[in-house]
Amino acid sequence: MKKSKLEIACFNLESAIVAQANGADRIEFCANINEGGTTPDFELAKTVRDTVTVDLNVMIRPRSGNFVYSDVEFEQMKSEIVAFKKLKVDGFVFGILKEDSNINELQNAALVALANPLPCTFHRAFDGIKNKLEALESLIECGFKTILTSGTVTNVVHGINVLSDLIEKANDRIVIMPGGGLRSTNIGWLKDKTKAIFYHSSAIIDSGEIANPEEIKALKAHL
Repeated sequence: MKKSKLEIACFNLESAIVAQANGADRIEFCANINEGGTTPDFELAKTVRDTVTVDLNVMIRPRSGNFVYSDVEFEQMKSEIVAFKKLKVDGFVFGILKEDSNINELQNAALVALANPLPCTFHRAFDGIKNKLEALESLIECGFKTILTSGTVTNVVHGINVLSDLIEKANDRIVIMPGGGLRSTNIGWLKDKTKAIFYHSSAIIDSGEIANPEEIKALKAHL
């Protein structure tokens, strides 16, 4: 079976260094671990970019809470993408919904175009959408390269059937990346069941905010 890849969500420089040193294929860099991740501080992201050579994706999310944004917040997201592109990051992670919890195609497509040629991941805002297969097609149409999802439930173990279905329907048109409760204890089983090619974890196994080196190694060992 083809070797899959691992993305580690990092909330600080130390985690990014640990992730790279222990075999992560990509880092998703963001702030505010307790709020599900928001746009990181620009100067800190610059330090991370200057420190690691592994692929670095940056989250663009102006605040915690829902994924419906005001015009001011949307303009902020656009200016952040423009700014972070200058740091030579490798991609962006964001997601915008409409009031009815469907994909905001216009706004997402505008950000994807702004990020071009860098690839974009639609984050776990996807897990709040009712019609997953319709949303899948919308996101392909918008130009996203990856969808980060737990299978629309609290974690990947419970979402395994949905994940398998999404991967089958995606049919290599977009990467479905399982994330949310992903650990070294379940990643092997998840890979056997879903055949996903990219996996996402914070690799944090305590109440802190630092990725655990042994957990990253164990995650990689199952891929």
